[in-house]
Order: sequence, then C-alpha cells, then structure tokens
Amino acid sequence: MSHPGVLLTKEPAPQTIPVSELPMKVYEPALNIGPDSSSGLATAGFRTAKYLLEEWHQHNYGVYHEAFADRDHSERCRHESKHLAALTAELAQRTQQDSTTKVGERLQDIHFWKSELQREIEDLVAETGLLAAQKLRLERALDATSIFYSIAMDNLQCRERRQSPDLVRDQVEVELLKEAELIRNIQELLKRTVKQVVNQMQLNRDQKQICEMDWSDKLETYNIDEKCGRYNNQSTNIQFHPTSAMFEDSASTPETWAKHSHDNIYRAEREKLASINLRAVIDNILHDTAEDLRLQSDVANEAFATRCAEMEDAKHKLEHHLKKILKEIGDQEHNIAALKQAIKDKETPLKVAQTRLYDRSFRPNIDLCKDAAQFRLVSEVGELTASIEALKEKLEGSEQALVNLEATRMNLEKEIAVKANSIFIDRQKCMAHRARYPTVLKLAGYQ
Repeated sequence: MSHPGVLLTKEPAPQTIPVSELPMKVYEPALNIGPDSSSGLATAGFRTAKYLLEEWHQHNYGVYHEAFADRDHSERCRHESKHLAALTAELAQRTQQDSTTKVGERLQDIHFWKSELQREIEDLVAETGLLAAQKLRLERALDATSIFYSIAMDNLQCRERRQSPDLVRDQVEVELLKEAELIRNIQELLKRTVKQVVNQMQLNRDQKQICEMDWSDKLETYNIDEKCGRYNNQSTNIQFHPTSAMFEDSASTPETWAKHSHDNIYRAEREKLASINLRAVIDNILHDTAEDLRLQSDVANEAFATRCAEMEDAKHKLEHHLKKILKEIGDQEHNIAALKQAIKDKETPLKVAQTRLYDRSFRPNIDLCKDAAQFRLVSEVGELTASIEALKEKLEGSEQALVNLEATRMNLEKEIAVKANSIFIDRQKCMAHRARYPTVLKLAGYQ
C-alpha cells in the first residue's frame, strides 16, 4: 500500500515486437529469398497477398500477448486505482475530520478570548459607571463647599460692620480667614480631582471601544469558523475556490493573534485598576475634606461662642457700671441741690451780720467802739463768707463731677450699644447663618 499523498507510478505496458523485427529466416519465404523461395510466375499473385503460417501464428501470438499485457496492465491499474481511491478517500476523510477538529479547537480559542473581552467590556462599563457616581459626588461636594465659602465670606463681611472699638482682629476673624482659605484649597483639590475623573473615564471608554472592536472581530470570526465547522460533503453551498489556499500577506500568526487580545485585556485591566484606585482616592479625599471642614467649622463656632461670651460679660459689666453711674448721678444731683440750698441758707445770716455791722457803724462819737460785739460780728461775717466760698467751691466741684458722670454715662451707653451690636452681628447674623452649614453627608457628596 502506498503512502497517502505519494503518486503511484503506472507500470509500462509490455511492448509487442514488430513483425519487421522478427528473425529473418521466418520471413525469407515471404520475401522470396532463401532456399525455399520461388520465382514462378504462375503463383506470383497468390504468394504476394498471403502471410506465412508462422507469420499468422506469430501475429496472433503478438495480438494475444498485447491483449494479455493490456489486460494485465488494466487489472493492475484498476487494483491500484481502487486502492488509491480508498487511500485518498480515507485521507480526505481523515484530513477533513482533522480540519474540522482544528476549526473546533480554534472556535474554543476564539470563544475564550471573546468571553474574556466581553467580561472586560462589562467590567469597564460597570467601573465607568461607578466612577461617574464618584464624579457626581465630587460635583455635589464642590457645590456644598461653595455654600460653606459664601457663609464664611458673609460672616467676614458682616463683622466688618462692627463699630469701634469692637472692630478688632480677634480669634473669630482668624478662624474665619483660615476657614475661607481651607475652603478655597479644598475647592481647587476637588476641581483637579474632577478633571482626573473625566480623563480616566475617557481612558476607560477608549479602552472599552478597543475591546469592543476586538470582540466584534472575534464574534464575526467565530460565526465564520462556526459556519465552516458545519460544512460537510453533503453541504449544498460549497464550491471551488482555487485561490483560497494561499496565505494572506497581512495574516497574523496564532502568537500575534493571541498577544493582540492579551494586550488589549492587559491595558483594559490596567485602566480598570487605575479607575478603582482613583475611586478609593476620591473616597479618602471626600472623607478628609468633609472632616477638615467640620473641624474648622467647629473651631470657628467655638471661637464665636467664646467671643460672644466675652462681649456678653463686658456688656454686663458696662451695664453694672452704668447702673452705678446713674445712681451716682442722682446722688450728685441731690448733693448739688443741697449745696445750693446750703449756700442760700448762709445768705440770710450773712445779711443779718452785715446789717448789724452796717447799723453799728452809725454809732455816735465815742460809742463807735471796737467792743466784743463788734469783733464777734466781724468774725461772724468772715466765717459766713468763708463758709459760702467753701460751699461754692464744693458746688463747682460737684457740678464738674456731675458733668463727668454724664459723660461717663454717655460713653457707657455707647459702649453697651457697641457691644450689643457686636453680639447681634456675631450671634444673630453670623452664628445663625452658620447653623445652615451642609451636613457631613452633603459634604461627602451623598446628597
């Protein structure tokens, strides 16, 4: 049995020896040469148209031999053809089965990579959706920080309306400035993070598109190979394609084919991992920024509470002093009235004493005497005048004290009004506004 694929060589048919190449002694009579030749004219016509008996036998022998040789060659050719047909049929069947098996194995490979690509595409779609949710959280947190910033700036602007001497750079203002600066830094961080998210989402979509194109090629190839795997000898839609057995110049190898999908999946996994890490970073950023804002807000609120307590205490002390000043003003007014009455009360005795001295100045001659009465009246006038001068001096001092008390009262009332205004700004305007700060959930972007 010959090996499949090796062409069988047909054995040469046995050659028949031509008559002209037989031994000459057989043909000598026919050629009229030799010892048995005749040159008689009477038999010339009969001899020239006839073969010799040996020639006839020889001719028949040649025909028999040629028929036997041709039949033998034909039988061997039929046997070999049958054997070759069986071999080629078996080879064709075995080759077709092997090709079908190879196509089936190729279908498994294609299905594997197609499934891997499909899984990767689904993972990228899901990861991009999760990243989009994180982006929404960042945008919500950014909106919440704008509310924080507007409240902090409103607090600073409201406190600019404090009056002197309460218009000071106190701890509250320091904390509010820190809060505003912190919010600005957080806003810049959130904006940069949003840009990173947008860029990563675009990278995810680009890699998803590459995987989808590869998956689409695998799907089309799978359908083609599946159709090829269903072809058999009974298929009705098969035909000759002589040029199809040539390899395309641009055809890939199994190694480069597998490497192409592997690289696509590797890059997709890399982008997916980068996206997962970015989502973790976003969680940390939102948690830390919310915590920092709440801590700074608490510090500012505590500074507000402390400052309000200080101003309340100062206001209470001022009110206490004002109460005492008002009482002292009343007492001083009564004192001034009493002094004036005392001065008035001294005028009559002075008039009496001076009248006495005046009338006694008219005593005649020797009776105009510096007696004890005269000395006592002069002393009385001096004492009364000194008393009146002392009372007037004290009255002047009391009146000046009253003026000072009135000025102090006005200053205290002004200071109390300033403190009340400052307390109103800090407690009613600023702290009430700060009560509308967003919650931690809103700062984290969940609302």
